[in-house]
Amino acid sequence: MTLAWTLNRLRNMSPAEVLHRIVEKGRKVASRRRHQGWEPYRAQSLHPVWPELRARILAAGPEQHRAIASAAEAFLGGRFLALGRDWPAGSIEPPYDTLWRLDPVTGRSWPGADRYAFDIDFRHDGSRGDIKYVWEINRLQMLPALAAHALVAGDRRSLEAIEALVASWHRTNPPFGGVGWASGIEVAVRAISLLLTIELVGARLSRPAVEAIGQVLAASAFWLPRFPSLHSSANNHYVAELVGEVLLAQALGTDGRAARIALLAQVDRQILPDGAPAEQSPTYGAFTAELALLAAEAARQTGHPFSAPAERRLSAFAGFIDWIGPAGRFGDDDEGRAISVGAETDYAGSVASAIAGVFGQATVDPRSDFRGLVFGSRPDAKTPPTGLRAFDNGGLSVWRGTFAGRAAVLLFDHGPLGYLSIAAHGHADALSVTLDIDGRAILVDPGTYLYGSGGAWRNWFRSTPAHNTLHIGGQSQSTMSGAFNWAHKARTIRARQGGSFPLVAEHDGYQSRFGAVHRRTITLGDDGFAISDQLLGSEREANIVWQFAEGVEVQFQGNAARASWPGGALDLILPPGSTEVFLGRETPDGGWVSPRFGVLRPAPRLVWSGLVGKAGATTRIRLAGIN
Repeated sequence: MTLAWTLNRLRNMSPAEVLHRIVEKGRKVASRRRHQGWEPYRAQSLHPVWPELRARILAAGPEQHRAIASAAEAFLGGRFLALGRDWPAGSIEPPYDTLWRLDPVTGRSWPGADRYAFDIDFRHDGSRGDIKYVWEINRLQMLPALAAHALVAGDRRSLEAIEALVASWHRTNPPFGGVGWASGIEVAVRAISLLLTIELVGARLSRPAVEAIGQVLAASAFWLPRFPSLHSSANNHYVAELVGEVLLAQALGTDGRAARIALLAQVDRQILPDGAPAEQSPTYGAFTAELALLAAEAARQTGHPFSAPAERRLSAFAGFIDWIGPAGRFGDDDEGRAISVGAETDYAGSVASAIAGVFGQATVDPRSDFRGLVFGSRPDAKTPPTGLRAFDNGGLSVWRGTFAGRAAVLLFDHGPLGYLSIAAHGHADALSVTLDIDGRAILVDPGTYLYGSGGAWRNWFRSTPAHNTLHIGGQSQSTMSGAFNWAHKARTIRARQGGSFPLVAEHDGYQSRFGAVHRRTITLGDDGFAISDQLLGSEREANIVWQFAEGVEVQFQGNAARASWPGGALDLILPPGSTEVFLGRETPDGGWVSPRFGVLRPAPRLVWSGLVGKAGATTRIRLAGIN
């Protein structure tokens, strides 16, 4: 850790958290000498966690069995795709021992078993690449698909691959050695993969393989409560750790009641009463919900279902996703999954469908994907919602309707920066909007791109100038103090309550620096929207950004711009001022979106510049005719 990182983090810590960190540091020092190696860890026996799982997989239809076979065959053929990246040719083959440390982008290797896990600087040392890639394959999420294929098709190659992968991971990753033991969320998600695998094919694995899995699970059960992600770190990481503890207690026959109580409390905190995610990221909300759902389904199948309030909160999240649909993409997205089913275009929708299936409700989009097999059969679909819905707890207004027969979804963000004191996964996007037309993204949140190795790009994709809102002097509403930390945080309020247009909200992020409060008003018309931006308290030269999706073409003349795509177009009538369009230039602000983690694509970024004050600057968005 660098001195600057430590000081910035300390500024967001309470006295209780400082004490916790001191105790945690002492535990890390102690574990260096006392808890390394496999010898202390044994599982006497493993108990069922999801007793209905095997029957569900076997009873699935031909389409689902083909999907399982496709995923398994891809890995058996030497292909692993994650985070928008194919692992290098030849890296996915026995004995796999170098696989667990390989960065697929740089080709470099991260430290292995000879390096104490907590000595590895994965936050600041980007010389080997982004730690996310190495952690991704260490989650062992290829194992459940291989296990399902072995179960359904009796595929011996899948069983042999599971045996080889488990033996290799066990051989090269003893407890507290290497990057695989450096983070609790990684320990927990890996344990989930192993539990799913043992549930499906445990009876067909060799005794050494079962013993190796038992040791990994026992070591994980020791690790998770010893180093919990508390206080400013108690976001989705803490949920994953608690779910790991609950499921491991079930598998190992130990007492998991305290972890279950803590998990239910986190579900209540991290999914808000209206269903919006507290982390201000629908995909992180889906990750949290999917993790909790795994524990809820295990509890139901073993006769100890979750409480009704927890079920209602998860169901509320599914309802939130029904409203925002695939258009709802904002905040960080690292493509984290509790169950990996390959590349997904609508992960949150899949999780919402799984929630509806577990709790016997209808869903907008029923699924029969691999996640659906784990969580049970899908109910009938319900009609998608229409009209205006304000999620006041989460700070998001959603309008779903039509213009001349064209379906449109508008999202207006008037929520907080993020969750807890560091708001780790939030973006400075207050009062930004996104727009989908006929299911196609048109005005978009730019995405995430990279984490630890992102540098200036990481900062850009979190910044206000990257989003569809107003900024002053190229500065963000909130002030960054690290790749996952914020110092000053803008406060956002809805200036007008109620469930009808106009929508009015404002934030104070520029008040101390520029003496101005940004207010945005959105009015619904017959053919589009009028979006008015005001600076209250001080007239300033400002910029208003319109970030379009990849594949949209933008042309402008005077104060008008036309955005077109196959089958459609919209017009932007801009206020008096100057306008420039950026597309694929070398710098981060040069017109880029990140549709997947680690992926950059050129996309038009229209920037309006002009004087803004109390009188406001109004942009009109009108849906044009079909091209």
